[in-house]
Amino acid sequence: MIQIPGMRALRTLEAAGRHLNFTRAADELGLTPAAVSYQIKEIEDQLGLVLFTRTSRSIRLTKAGELLLEASADALDLMGRAVARARRTERGASLLRVSADAQFAAKWLMRRIDSFREAHPGIELRFDVSSELRDFDRDDIDVAIRFGGGKYPGLAAHRLFDNAIGPVCSPALLSAGPPVRQARDLVNFTLAHIEWSRQGITWPNWPMWMTAAGVADFDDSRTVVFGTSSELLQAALEGSAVVLAEFAMVAGDLAEGRLVRPFGLSLRIAPEFAYFLVYPPAAANDPRIVAFRDWILPEAAKSQD
Repeated sequence: MIQIPGMRALRTLEAAGRHLNFTRAADELGLTPAAVSYQIKEIEDQLGLVLFTRTSRSIRLTKAGELLLEASADALDLMGRAVARARRTERGASLLRVSADAQFAAKWLMRRIDSFREAHPGIELRFDVSSELRDFDRDDIDVAIRFGGGKYPGLAAHRLFDNAIGPVCSPALLSAGPPVRQARDLVNFTLAHIEWSRQGITWPNWPMWMTAAGVADFDDSRTVVFGTSSELLQAALEGSAVVLAEFAMVAGDLAEGRLVRPFGLSLRIAPEFAYFLVYPPAAANDPRIVAFRDWILPEAAKSQD
């Protein structure tokens, strides 16, 4: 009987074959390049096959290596899906795992989740905070909330709310700075926004907002661009800048006075982009998902008021 390499060895083989670089594979696996090279040599000796050809500058897969790389990837994927199913089975029917990105979790979901817990004390919530859309077959996730175009193949998707975006800042920044009587006066402050575009759609930025406000000669060379909404909102809360933010995400900060709106003018991103609740259609009648869906959709509707 042929001895099949264990899961750890298959993971090393898959990473090395995918990267064709032992150093990058080692970084991904948390190993040293020497350890990756040693494990690959052990697999080759165990199977009696040469899987990689090595030169001083590169490595390549042999035909045997290509076959085993594909098989390793399939085996790891199959095991991952089985483990996810086993975890869902093991944890029973009272636990609901919800995936959401950091901003939505902190600024919207956590501020409202107590009302869900009060209405459904028999359902225990666990959160997976990630910007990636999880694979429901491989990850131990029941529902997810994601921002996008609503096209999630093989998943049910419910639109939560649209995005109105406009200026917000710390009240301390506004009171300490020069008077703001018209939109043009905002140029006396540090202005910040995030840079994001997808499928030809650009997230509202300061040139777009100033144009909508009638400021035709706005110079955006001094605006500050952040990579994430979390960093952007932190700058607003610290009083460092006037930022363009999603009102749904800062509703609590506005209501509690940590942020203010210097102008009421807002912009909307393209209507096909919004926050969506997603889950596998086969789970549509799961009582936990029904409870969460029936709670979050009305809550989201309130955010539009």
